[in-house]
Amino acid sequence: METWDFGEDGQIAPGLTAVRLLGGGAAYEAWLAFDEITYAPVVVKVLRPGQVHDASSLRGLRREVRALAEVNHPVVVRSLRHDVNGPRPHVVLEHVDGPRLSTLLRRYGPLQEQQYLPLAVDLASALHYLAHVGHVHLDLKPSNVIMGAPARLIDLSVARTVEEAAGLRHPVGTDAYLAPEQCDPPATGAPGPASDVWGLGATLFEAVAGHRPFDDGDPDASALVDRFPQVAVLDGGAPYALPDRVPEEVAKVVHAALAPLPRDRPRPREIAEALQPVLERQPVGHLAGFRVRR
Repeated sequence: METWDFGEDGQIAPGLTAVRLLGGGAAYEAWLAFDEITYAPVVVKVLRPGQVHDASSLRGLRREVRALAEVNHPVVVRSLRHDVNGPRPHVVLEHVDGPRLSTLLRRYGPLQEQQYLPLAVDLASALHYLAHVGHVHLDLKPSNVIMGAPARLIDLSVARTVEEAAGLRHPVGTDAYLAPEQCDPPATGAPGPASDVWGLGATLFEAVAGHRPFDDGDPDASALVDRFPQVAVLDGGAPYALPDRVPEEVAKVVHAALAPLPRDRPRPREIAEALQPVLERQPVGHLAGFRVRR
């Protein structure tokens, strides 16, 4: 994939100096940069050189900019400004200090209760708000969660309004974390706010167990169930069981979030209300830098 060469001055755009590449996807790169306007580190998502004139990529960037403008919640990353018509179309985001959940799981394994319980409540609050303002994230997964106090949900690059999500005719999101209805819409159903609840369930399962709730699929498979093993729940399949050490209340919530049908999944506020009493039983203090609520 083509990448930007910002030269010796490192200028992404006026006032934005590239510091280092953070990552990216097929359509964009994410850079840590210094912003002369806020006079602070920021993250800049900029379309790759080969995507600058691609109508689909520009449409996606504009959609993300719109979603960021309409979403204002302490657990969702904020947009600072954007330029979608310049030579390097980009959006400037606040820089959230902290490790990704995916990084912690890869390096240290499953989280402790003092870590995953506040994480679950934080993410549930964000999903409750997103549904309230009529948006669906559609890509909730460990690599899109920054651990902190509170946790932060990032990357609204595939987010849609509830109406747009319901009209999808192809999979949107990351294969291993898609709700069944996201895998082959409309044949498997219509994506919506309950799809984000599934993503939360899959993310919490991995945070608690240290592995995903279903086997990995084959992205090149022709059969739907081979690409998306989670689709098997529509025919009576089930996710892996959680370890015995997991509190019963937590296991019940996680498995309920992974219910096959959207109507059978709990609402985000119900998840928060179910887990808050478990969280309040935890000792006061901090573990590995993450706060424990009272």
